[in-house]
Amino acid sequence: MRRRTLLFGTVVALVAMALPGSALAANPGAGSCSGGIMATGTYSGFTVTGTCTIAPGANVQINGNLLVAKGASLDDHGLEAYRAAQLHVTGNVIVGKGAVLGLGYNAAPGTLGPDTVGGNIIADQPLALQVGNVTVGGNLISVGGGVLSTSAADFRNFPVKDNVIHGNLILQGWRGGWLGVIRDHVDGNVIVANIVSLSSGAGPGTDPDSTEVQTNNVGGNLICFGNSPAAQVNPGDGGLPNTVGGHAIGQCAGLTQ
Repeated sequence: MRRRTLLFGTVVALVAMALPGSALAANPGAGSCSGGIMATGTYSGFTVTGTCTIAPGANVQINGNLLVAKGASLDDHGLEAYRAAQLHVTGNVIVGKGAVLGLGYNAAPGTLGPDTVGGNIIADQPLALQVGNVTVGGNLISVGGGVLSTSAADFRNFPVKDNVIHGNLILQGWRGGWLGVIRDHVDGNVIVANIVSLSSGAGPGTDPDSTEVQTNNVGGNLICFGNSPAAQVNPGDGGLPNTVGGHAIGQCAGLTQ
């Protein structure tokens, strides 16, 4: 009986640790922002429910998960670059429907910045992600999201540049302005699928520079399909073919060295 009780207690503890929202919010030292500034500090978890930015020069340490809730935004357009702020998350970054995450972009192109995510970045129907110069210990996965029409007021680009991702990079089913996967080092697979570029008033597939998949180092497979416009290397934007340890498949079949 004692053995079963100990096992049950261990399972409950693991489940509580995995919950990104309410469980973390109840912990002492958890932070939240419903609008305004994320300040320097150490938090056991953090929840963003409004429009928030990271304070100029801030050093934020989150020993847990960061949740950007449905419709919220944190550092839209990657504003850390202009304020020399940095963010460290030991757990996962979770981005809700219609939300925006700007993370990193506080280092020169082609280099790593100070921002780190120990776990995964997981986005479910976000408005956009802007992730650059970041070290990610797990996967970066985004499914769905973006705008529903070319006249939508919330119209974003989706840059994923200059990151080291130790898991997989999967971007699927997003609609918006421009999307690029550029100069990333990914230990696992890269999948870019069913991305639709929109240009206000002009319909899908009208931004010829979108879906740039270039100058990446991919340890696994590089798989691209269903994108409009098709995945491409754009020399006019400084793009070079990708280095792939596995196979390049679909629209990315000819985008390797």
